Amino acid sequence: MKNVLITGVAGFIGFHLVKILLQDELNIVGVDNINDYYDVELKYSRLDELGIVKSEAQIFNNEVSSSLFNKFSFVRLDISNMNELEVLFNDTQFDIVINLAAQAGVRYSISNPFSYVQSNLVGFVNILECCRHHGVKDLYYASSSSVYGGNDKVPFSEDDKVDNPVSLYAATKKSNELMAHTYSHLYGFNTTGLRFFTVYGPWGRPDMAPMLFAKQIFSNGKIKVFNNGDMSRDFTYVLDIVGSIRKLISQIAESKYRVFNIGSSSPVRLLDFIEKLEKFSGRVVEKEYLPMQDGDVYQTYADTTKLKDKIGTCSFTSFDDGIKSFVEWYKEYYSFS
Repeated sequence: MKNVLITGVAGFIGFHLVKILLQDELNIVGVDNINDYYDVELKYSRLDELGIVKSEAQIFNNEVSSSLFNKFSFVRLDISNMNELEVLFNDTQFDIVINLAAQAGVRYSISNPFSYVQSNLVGFVNILECCRHHGVKDLYYASSSSVYGGNDKVPFSEDDKVDNPVSLYAATKKSNELMAHTYSHLYGFNTTGLRFFTVYGPWGRPDMAPMLFAKQIFSNGKIKVFNNGDMSRDFTYVLDIVGSIRKLISQIAESKYRVFNIGSSSPVRLLDFIEKLEKFSGRVVEKEYLPMQDGDVYQTYADTTKLKDKIGTCSFTSFDDGIKSFVEWYKEYYSFS
């Protein structure tokens, strides 16, 4: 039975990944620093769904066994602290490491650069070093569609140049890919970068558009529509993201260094997205049209040919089904009728 370390498990994708991987014969240790970039109560609620109670999860460097899943335990830990990370790797021989811990958010990176350097750069080097020194065979890590910057050619392919990021967040993700390539080349373990495209769904991040829009819709507020709505995103349902990761880690890596786009390959215009939220919430929201924000891009669109070649045909959730599921969860979690 393989031992798997997943970082960022109190986060949106990490939480869902733990849930789906617990269906397999894996022993999973999850870590998260539970920072206050957004509502920590949402993070503790996710952990509670995994059988980790808040009173125990709050304590740093305290491994807590799940009350619901006998193959899952949690440690509150910051990956930028190398000493704490070393203790974890000394205690358990991990076969697979999946690094989803990062300081997220494109716009936040413009005003808070040091948070991104500490978590996304220092933290990632620490993960690489621990994998190197502790015999980890496979490292998977979250990259982002933001590495494509303002590329005009669509769909975005892993073979495209990604040398012109338009935000510090994107620059750190590109840096992660470069560092992973170097470690694969020098030290021989497998690294796989996962370029996620605009993830949405139940338990989502409050700083992302779906949650921001839903909050305004249900509070009778106003939605800020940037670039006057002339934008599109390759919205990808979270269960399709983690399902793809599950398939990837079940297979043998055919090369030491790999990068995959994970997206629906079905871009949606921003105004169409808002319209779907209105449809399934049964409400209409006021809209404020604004110019493009710094760090934003006009469109994202994933070429998933390489992913399909590796894991087979990807049957992704329809946009209607995904939005409906998200709205139903939002109404239940935030107690809207």
